[in-house]
Amino acid sequence: MEITNAITSFAALSQDTRLKAFKLLVSQEPDGLPAGEIARQLSVPHNTMSAHLAVLARAGWVVSKRQSRQIIYRASLSHMEAVVQFLLQDCCAGHPELCASLIDSLSGCETAKSDKKDSL
Repeated sequence: MEITNAITSFAALSQDTRLKAFKLLVSQEPDGLPAGEIARQLSVPHNTMSAHLAVLARAGWVVSKRQSRQIIYRASLSHMEAVVQFLLQDCCAGHPELCASLIDSLSGCETAKSDKKDSL
């Protein structure tokens, strides 16, 4: 990832509604949500939400797919991974053990996902 792409990505998330929308979509993986449901859950007018989703899509944070009359949005986990890799590519001056706590905190995603499935 080039620095200009990273800046565009960070700029897209540097707004309250867009960051909330992205976090909501991450929590709904792998199914995603229709645009109207995102707007409803975040209490944002539909047209405003569409504009925010367009910004996120242009920056690569979300992908969309038409399903009948609805557009389903999903978080682009591959883009999120690319951004995290960009941030960490020169991490710790060649001492990856310094990043161990960061790696451990990310592995908590699997635990949270299993707990969520178990509660259903």
